[in-house]
Amino acid sequence: MNTLRLNAPRKIHIYVDGEVFAMASESGAHSDITTNIAFTLVGQLGDGPCRVRIKDTKVRSGPLPRSPKRRAGLYSYPDIVVICGEPEYLDDFEDVVLNPKAIVETLSDSTEAFDRGDKLAGYQKYNPTLTDYVLVSQDRPQIEHYHREKGGKWTYQIHEGMNAVVKIASIKCQLRAPEVYKRIRFAS
Repeated sequence: MNTLRLNAPRKIHIYVDGEVFAMASESGAHSDITTNIAFTLVGQLGDGPCRVRIKDTKVRSGPLPRSPKRRAGLYSYPDIVVICGEPEYLDDFEDVVLNPKAIVETLSDSTEAFDRGDKLAGYQKYNPTLTDYVLVSQDRPQIEHYHREKGGKWTYQIHEGMNAVVKIASIKCQLRAPEVYKRIRFAS
């Protein structure tokens, strides 16, 4: 098993092309921010067609396996996944979601490069239902929003400061910085 960070307990993992990578457990700030966002989204989505899933929902983004014995591709556990309509699964185990609409990741030092790089590229290429990918910093009030336009082109916006509002039109929700960063204290 490969390790991305050794100085913290390992609990979470990702599966990439036949290898399991251990991930560091989350900080208190990471947990608070992720919980704040999930609470905000659940409240805004209400009883509509979209639902929020957190942490233990596995999302696959890679080519379909050529052989059932070799499961090539990326499996990961995003911090937050929004699924609209009924969830679609890879197989009868119903443990790998194929139709995420929006994914939110709270960034940490150990995962930021991966969240911005290979993970984002895989989501963009292999998840045609994904319209929004949101990266939330935990060390400063900054929220980045990648959005897939109707023609397939991805746009990028960065929202900074405690007055920031990120509009996720595809799910009719907004992330307001004061709600996202409730109870978070930033270093001066």
